[in-house]
Amino acid sequence: MANNKTIIEEWSVKDLEDGSSLRISVVGCTELGNEAKPGIQVCYMGHILNYDPLAAERWAYQAGKAGHAEYLLKDHSWMVYEDQYVKNYLIPGTPPKAKVEVKTRSSAPVVKEYILPF
Repeated sequence: MANNKTIIEEWSVKDLEDGSSLRISVVGCTELGNEAKPGIQVCYMGHILNYDPLAAERWAYQAGKAGHAEYLLKDHSWMVYEDQYVKNYLIPGTPPKAKVEVKTRSSAPVVKEYILPF
């Protein structure tokens, strides 16, 4: 079976300081990861983050071990500056969720959550 991709949402946050914007694309996939199960991809600034069942299981374990209700995926986020960033989270639970938080220098943080299909 082929992997069918469907755009769930595309959005951006504009920076009025220099006219740039941080663009986020969230894509639903029918086959993702080593087990070829449904998942979502978060695409931003040339990066693609895959929320597949195996990765989410590992992140949920790490969140529980650290005692966090939501787990910041530091290695899969862009946090070079304190006043502009793209932070990706896993919110374990039933159902698990992906959370994306975006901030530019001139905006308040914009947060969106997506239910994971597993």
